[in-house]
Amino acid sequence: MRRWLTLATGLVECLCFAGAVFGWASLVFVLKAEGYFSSLCVNTTDVNGTQVLDCSEQDEQLSLVFTVSSFMNNFLTLPNGILFDYFGTTVARLFAILLYTIGALTMAISSSALSILLYPGLSCIAVGGILLLLTNIQVGNLFGSRRSTIITLYNGAFDSSSALFLIIKLMFESGITLMVSFIALAACSVIHLLRTFLLLPKDKIPYPLPDSYTYGATCRKNSPPTLTASGDGAAASPSPEKSFRECVFSWFFLFHIVWLSVLQLRHLLFIGTLNPMLQRLTNGDPYLMSQCTNAFALTQLCGVLCAPWNGLIMDRHKNKPLASGETEREADLRSSVLSLGLTVLQCLLFSVCASIPLLPLQYLTFILQVLNRSFLYGGNAAFINIAFPTAHFGKLYGIAMSVSAVFSLLQYPCFILIKGPLEGNPLYMNIALTLLCLAAFIHPIKVHHHCRRLGFQRVSQVSS
Repeated sequence: MRRWLTLATGLVECLCFAGAVFGWASLVFVLKAEGYFSSLCVNTTDVNGTQVLDCSEQDEQLSLVFTVSSFMNNFLTLPNGILFDYFGTTVARLFAILLYTIGALTMAISSSALSILLYPGLSCIAVGGILLLLTNIQVGNLFGSRRSTIITLYNGAFDSSSALFLIIKLMFESGITLMVSFIALAACSVIHLLRTFLLLPKDKIPYPLPDSYTYGATCRKNSPPTLTASGDGAAASPSPEKSFRECVFSWFFLFHIVWLSVLQLRHLLFIGTLNPMLQRLTNGDPYLMSQCTNAFALTQLCGVLCAPWNGLIMDRHKNKPLASGETEREADLRSSVLSLGLTVLQCLLFSVCASIPLLPLQYLTFILQVLNRSFLYGGNAAFINIAFPTAHFGKLYGIAMSVSAVFSLLQYPCFILIKGPLEGNPLYMNIALTLLCLAAFIHPIKVHHHCRRLGFQRVSQVSS
């Protein structure tokens, strides 16, 4: 009962709070209505000699806010991962809750006159949220045979939590101010604190899970790790684990970073430029823009439904016998190839649809985007958990997210390029990014070749 309660409350936590920053498209609609950075709008004359209000600099500043917060969300995952690996769950979560509360309160006191507070406020919410997710991913270790499914489910809930800003937008339209909404968000930190002390271990949940493992408020001490079989029938004597240095400099990890960085850049640029894109496709019609923004935010709720499909793909071999001489980790790697390849294919389809300037088609783009984003982040966490020792998970996950964050900074110069030389038309940029996504196919191909090589080695050993 304790394990299922931990799973359920963790799902609610990720679903309602962790990835709120990616609901930017809904929040920016409210921020514009409230006049954030409105001083950057200037009166200009169009080609017909009509006076129009040019708010391109306001769009650039708001885009920069999202770029910085999404960068901080990923880049600071490295120190967060180190904090989690060395100090355990309780310390990491207390730090996450502190950041999240500070961010929510900062957003609450921001205003059009204090627009600059968007930078620290949204960044703290982003960093605190990803750390809450990081401490929840280990819950998958409690369900050995469905570990990847649980991990991807949590990442899907993280994606769906972007709908939190849609709720704030709808509340704003019904008369509830941003200050009230963000103060209420800060007050919810009490729930996170209770869950930290009552339903999670002080240190970390090991994998494979020892017999009679206990945790939580009623347990004085967790059972020490043993070399007994795990819940999913893993071998009792695991092979020697790789060192942290060996993991970081392995081609497995390097190609995985390329895979994550390229696909993530495509998603972040889409989210960051969604508001200007909809403004162009709707000819500035506020009703149509609001309708499309709501549709995009609502599709994000489906992330929690899409992500487990990826986990089921990765766990599909669990009830089948292992090949002769094959380890559980090798079988997991073999199953991950299909997941990695499907994720790239989905991103290509999403990118192609996003490149076609037809408003009705963008509803399909929204669906493909949330499906692919769920596969991307869930698959990222599950692959690192599968391919590398559990003891290094926090640090490796942090490095992958940090490096991809540095790469994602390209979204801002891309946005400037679209607004400047490309005169607001993102077609050529979208084509370039679609072609770049092809590079991500290298990762699943390399993993597939690695698994085949291991299979040939096992056959050779049996024959000899």
